[in-house]
Amino acid sequence: MIGRVAHRLGALAGGPAIWRLAAFAGVLAVMAVWEARAPRRLRAATRWRRWPGNLAVVAIGSGLIAAVFPISAVLFAAGVRMQGWGLLALMLGLPAWLRGLIGFVLLDLTIYLQHVFMHAAPVLWRLHRMHHTDLDFDTTTGVRFHPLELLLSMAVKFTAIAAIGPSPAVVFLFEVILNATSLFNHGNVRMPRGLDRLLRLAIVTPDMHRVHHSILPNETNSNYGFNFSFWDRLFGTYRPQPIASHTGMTIGIEQFRDPGELRLDRLLTQPFRGDLGRYPINRR
Repeated sequence: MIGRVAHRLGALAGGPAIWRLAAFAGVLAVMAVWEARAPRRLRAATRWRRWPGNLAVVAIGSGLIAAVFPISAVLFAAGVRMQGWGLLALMLGLPAWLRGLIGFVLLDLTIYLQHVFMHAAPVLWRLHRMHHTDLDFDTTTGVRFHPLELLLSMAVKFTAIAAIGPSPAVVFLFEVILNATSLFNHGNVRMPRGLDRLLRLAIVTPDMHRVHHSILPNETNSNYGFNFSFWDRLFGTYRPQPIASHTGMTIGIEQFRDPGELRLDRLLTQPFRGDLGRYPINRR
């Protein structure tokens, strides 16, 4: 059924992918320049040491997703919409803009909850901790996710789309914004404190999310949001600042601190090596 819809809409598949890639490249370039001109912290390792592995894992993950999922999230949303599935199908009396906003917010809530579960379930933490073993914190950390975690995230996204029923336009917008905000809120960039306080009333800023990459477990298990900052406040997972300050804090986790772990082969095998440590939420 979804396959027939995908066949009918297949000609549109290239468009969203191209725009997503263009947005990703554009934001990555802007953040790279910003980090070079106004860094928040001194680098622990050079870009040439870290970036090849960070960018390679997302490239491998994108290829794996394309091989496993025959259609994109946007096309899947079109099929869901045509079948009348999802919560929003029951809200046709609401204005289209309001249904779109509800769909966007619920998708963001899904990402927040998924992130919490990645820290709570030991087997999921094994996948997710590769994101946290980066010895530095910059914009490429925002795409440093194990390919198997990216595959799992896509499955969660498809499930959420089927349950919520957002329009293809909302799904496309959400994916572009999620990619951009992940690059932004992992940025090693300096901004005025007043601007940071103002922005984090609504969105996740680099200073807010950097706390999540602290070596201290109580700080690692906080500030899970990617887009909206209010989920952490609402669910009690918000921590405004790191104990050791942003310039004094240690990035990463207690395991995999050898710089050799930055190599691509070591990144891909990290979920299958070492013990869980004391980071999973239910071990505290």
